[in-house]
Amino acid sequence: MNPRPPPQRGCPGGLLLGLLLRGLARLPGPLRNLLASLLEFPGRVLLRRRWRVARVNLARCFPGDPSARLAEHRRAFWRALLDLPRAWFAPVGRLAAEARIEGLDHLREAEAAGQGVLLLSGHLLHTEPGLRALVEALAAPVGILIRRHDRHPCIERLVDGARRARFGPTFGKFETRHLLRHLREGGRVVYLADQDFRESPAFVPFFGIPAATFSGIPELLRAGRARLLFLAVHREATGGYAIRIEPTGLEPLLQDTTAFAAAYMALLEAAVRRDPAQYLWLHRRFKTRPPGEAATHDELQR
Repeated sequence: MNPRPPPQRGCPGGLLLGLLLRGLARLPGPLRNLLASLLEFPGRVLLRRRWRVARVNLARCFPGDPSARLAEHRRAFWRALLDLPRAWFAPVGRLAAEARIEGLDHLREAEAAGQGVLLLSGHLLHTEPGLRALVEALAAPVGILIRRHDRHPCIERLVDGARRARFGPTFGKFETRHLLRHLREGGRVVYLADQDFRESPAFVPFFGIPAATFSGIPELLRAGRARLLFLAVHREATGGYAIRIEPTGLEPLLQDTTAFAAAYMALLEAAVRRDPAQYLWLHRRFKTRPPGEAATHDELQR
């Protein structure tokens, strides 16, 4: 496990944010839920454009009026946002005690064989708290592919330091060489590859809609000589986390990148359908369209 994150020297804002996040990480569940409820109304104004995107996504993916699903998603989103600091700053053992993990033996088998593991997942809202619980149950680091906050160096130093201290190594979008080296050395990495991908994507169905999807996972697996598993995390009604690790069965598709991407989206869709409110519908997942097809909603072009 990496050392604790360095102090935020020269970043008074980072110090204040760190204190706030550490305080949130120690709040009891009922109080976090109350704060999430209080944030819903002002959050409608602050994120109004994103909520329009979420409404369009939900309307396209599920039949009928999306209003009820959107309301559920708002509640789930704010609960997840207030749960997130727990992934970085909760006391050791707290999240592992609240988690129910299935399939941990798959990771231990790969570790015994000295083989790296690519844990394919998606933007399920509670992935990071689940990852923290998984790391503690496994008693070994698990890295994660993340988005760097290069425009906000104080925030980047705080959050990345916390992730490295609690999870394992972090990898930015363009740090492929470091990622592959980590896999070849037997490391484990959570990889979320389900957002809109513009550069030579594979257009494959996600809830029946062609979605621009990253098609390079097979190449990463070959170059990293890694085993492939699927990771799904859901927050239970009790406030704990249900974590599932399972083989994907996608290995026969490694030579067909489009078929592989389609099967990956099918796996993710099944995980999302378990509790649709716990997926990141605020993202413009269907913004990039297949050649010759225009977006059907103005919101998707913003």
